[in-house]
Amino acid sequence: MTLLDIAEVAEKAGLAPSALRFYEKRGLIEPAGRNGLRRTYHPDVLPRLDLVACARGAGFTIAEIARFLVATPSDAALRERMAQKAAELEETIARLTRMRASLRHAAACTHAPLVECPDFKAAIDR
Repeated sequence: MTLLDIAEVAEKAGLAPSALRFYEKRGLIEPAGRNGLRRTYHPDVLPRLDLVACARGAGFTIAEIARFLVATPSDAALRERMAQKAAELEETIARLTRMRASLRHAAACTHAPLVECPDFKAAIDR
C-alpha cells in the first residue's frame, strides 16, 4: 500500500496541512509514520476526513466528532446526542428545502418585488 504524505492528503481533502496536524492532535486521524520530517498517512485517512468534514458541516464540534469516532453501542449519552442532532438536521433540511423552492420560484417569477409574490411567501412559510 502506498502511503500519502501530508501535502498529498491536504490537497486531496481540501485542507491545510495545519488542519491535518490539528485533527491528529485531537485524535480524529492518525499518521502512518514519517518520511523524513513529513508525516505520512494511509489512503484510508481520506474517507475519515470526509466524515469529519460532513460532521463539521452538520454542526458537530471537534470534541463531539472525536467522541463519535470511538463510540460503542453502549454509549447512551452519545446516542441521545446523535438523535438530538438528527432532529436538528431534519429542521434545517426542511427550512433549506423551503428556501430552495422559493428561490426556484423567484428565478422565474414576474411579480415586483419578488419577495412580495404570494407564491414566494407561501414557499417560505410552509
